[in-house]
Amino acid sequence: MQQLFDIIFTTSFAYSILRVSTPLILAGMAALVSERAGVANIAIEGMMLISALTGVVVSAKTQSCFLGVSGGVIAGILVSLVLAYFILQLKANNIMCGLAINAIAKGGTVFVLYLLTGSKGASTALNSATVPKIDIPLIKDIPILGEIISGQSILTYLAIIMVALMHVFIFKTRMGIRISAVGENEKAVDSVGISVAKTRYIALLISGFFSGLAGVFLSMSYMSGFTANMTSGRGFIALAANSMGQNTPWGTLAAALIFGAADSAANYLQVLAVPAQFIQMIPYVTTILGITLYSIYRGRKEKKLKMKMLNHQEEAQSA
Repeated sequence: MQQLFDIIFTTSFAYSILRVSTPLILAGMAALVSERAGVANIAIEGMMLISALTGVVVSAKTQSCFLGVSGGVIAGILVSLVLAYFILQLKANNIMCGLAINAIAKGGTVFVLYLLTGSKGASTALNSATVPKIDIPLIKDIPILGEIISGQSILTYLAIIMVALMHVFIFKTRMGIRISAVGENEKAVDSVGISVAKTRYIALLISGFFSGLAGVFLSMSYMSGFTANMTSGRGFIALAANSMGQNTPWGTLAAALIFGAADSAANYLQVLAVPAQFIQMIPYVTTILGITLYSIYRGRKEKKLKMKMLNHQEEAQSA
């Protein structure tokens, strides 16, 4: 147990939490904006996987990190456009469409990888670029804090900035408020002349943008290449983080950090004599436990609110 504490209570562990949480934060923002529009984007997992491979392939062909990241993000947006077309134009079930995209991405990325490299496991044959890490001036010289915050990937800092921007976008801009309104009452929005379909298209494209960034981070920062099924359920964990965060950017960030801490702990526990199967299940058990506790808390809160409303009604009737 002492060895476990010696591992967890270190600056390197705190540093790894930010690193591991980055794809969850970005994917959480993807889940948030689509959920706000009233569409559960189950396809985040598949979008991340396709973007991860696209980023590696484009950066390998062009030897440009920027073009690789851009290619991955564009791939995420294009997949979200396909998803939006099927859901909004063809009126297909969004859950089934999302699962279909995930299945296509899981098998399709391995097929494309095999065509390009002859390998079904990893893109080691491709000389792809990686997103650089940067040291923050002044902060890097601060004891402990500098060791945790400085030296992270550019995409990690971008993820934190995006959370703040999403807060402003959702609650302060006209389009953000429209997206939320469509998710809450689409008939009311349609009655005032606002296109529900167009608003949802925009929300899903933004969701694809964030999914693309999350996928690119995995293959061009978290790892230096693509491996088969490298998302490992992170898209679904991001959906859980958004649910726990009550569809708010900062709440989703906090939940993503909790799940990231569990994932990071699983990585560090590999040095101990703990069965590998137990270590691998830690992030997912934490996700299930977190959602369960949140559901219990929310249920009790709603029950108290209903009781309070009933008491007010009884008092009004008696008066």
